[in-house]
Amino acid sequence: MQYCSTRGGVHGWSFRDVLFSGFAPDGGMFMPERVPVLSPDTVRGWRGLSYSQLVVEVASLFIPTHLIPREDLQVLVGEALAGFSVPGVVRVARLKDGLSVLELFHGDTLAFKDLAMTCTVRFLNYFLQKEKSRVTVVVGTSGDTGGSAIHSAKGLSGLDVVVVYPRGRVTPVQEKHMITCLEDNVHVFAADGSSDDIDQPLRRLFADQQLVTAHNLMSLNSVNWSRVMVQLAHFIYAYLELSGVEQGQGQLPPLEMVVPTGGAGNIAAGFIVKQMGLPLKLVAMVNSNDIVHRTVTAGDFSMAADVTQTLAPAIDIQDPYNIERVFWLLLDRDGASVKNMMEEFQQSHRHALSEKQHKLLNQVLSSGTVSDEGILETMRRCWEENQYVLCPHTAVAVWHHYNCPHSPTLNRCYIATASPAKFQAAVQRAGLTFDLPEAVLVLDTLTTRYQTLERSPDWCKDWEDTLRDKIHSVSTVRKNKGTYYS
Repeated sequence: MQYCSTRGGVHGWSFRDVLFSGFAPDGGMFMPERVPVLSPDTVRGWRGLSYSQLVVEVASLFIPTHLIPREDLQVLVGEALAGFSVPGVVRVARLKDGLSVLELFHGDTLAFKDLAMTCTVRFLNYFLQKEKSRVTVVVGTSGDTGGSAIHSAKGLSGLDVVVVYPRGRVTPVQEKHMITCLEDNVHVFAADGSSDDIDQPLRRLFADQQLVTAHNLMSLNSVNWSRVMVQLAHFIYAYLELSGVEQGQGQLPPLEMVVPTGGAGNIAAGFIVKQMGLPLKLVAMVNSNDIVHRTVTAGDFSMAADVTQTLAPAIDIQDPYNIERVFWLLLDRDGASVKNMMEEFQQSHRHALSEKQHKLLNQVLSSGTVSDEGILETMRRCWEENQYVLCPHTAVAVWHHYNCPHSPTLNRCYIATASPAKFQAAVQRAGLTFDLPEAVLVLDTLTTRYQTLERSPDWCKDWEDTLRDKIHSVSTVRKNKGTYYS
């Protein structure tokens, strides 16, 4: 299994190469050069496997055994997922009227990012130990990714993690998961802007190949292929649990999966699983930042003037960068076409899909958009009918259940990306209450550490320079085997 860029300029990279990379050198995103197809017999043969076992099966399709032998892979995945708060790591809440919610938020930071992040960091650490080397991880976050990267990587001797989050645009719990970590290898920046703003200086840093090479720079957000790869497993797990596959032979039955969507990493993973042979009907649900919805319904792949702050801040995104992976698969791996599309979008913040491209997208993805009031109404109704509290992002997905009737012969699954404990203000606005776990209550008592990136006339360059200086200074200290924070 080898990897290439969605923009056609890079081919023949190994899993180890792409694990240690962010964006590809040509600005694209890494994808496997071929997507393995699962036979119906293989899919049915996986029934009864635990989520952790499915992660091993999926990862083994994309990681050759000469890089990570299967027995080592089993150990790494087992260790990564050992700390989750439910025995099965993930679980399905089966509620009234066919409402099935796949809970993916039982890790340290109460968000689905923990599933792929913990595994990816274990893979990373495996190679670092073998090679006696170290890396600098740079992560931009819209809320959950940063905390998950920090808690997965804290204290590891082989890496430093630099996290940038949008100040005032994440919840207090999301912020505290980041700024209360005082490990010497954790460096947190609060930026005066949106998560899309943060992406701009980070792209510049990763485009500087001299900087990337000198400091072994890499990313742990969903630009990283390993993150998307691990996410394939929860789509397969949901399919095996909810599709009714156990009731028949021959052709696999369909399952509709409804996904709250921001950066589009999760929906890209779902589409890859569809390409692998599972008959998923994918629905991308967004909040008022509706670029994915406009792209699907009208072919209008263009940013709005500003990112709108909503009750679902982790998907307050106008640049759904993982959609590039979807485009690449849709266009039959045509890197030149994807390069033209994405470069036009990055330069002008808009691109109109051709009639053919739009038709292809419509065949594999549907979408919807939900207002803040729709989020609150969904949270209230789900509580009234089930005594079950949704986080606002999960409510973006579950709105679809209450507003889009479907055939009773088609099973559905709604992805729950975070615990309501992370979004107390939204829960309160819905008129609901939620007992906070002790791990959340204790955050208020902890010391904090972070650095601010102020808004300035030339803020993008200023942020880039500040982050560049941090990367240089951390590397200098590590070369001298020193401690960064006294």
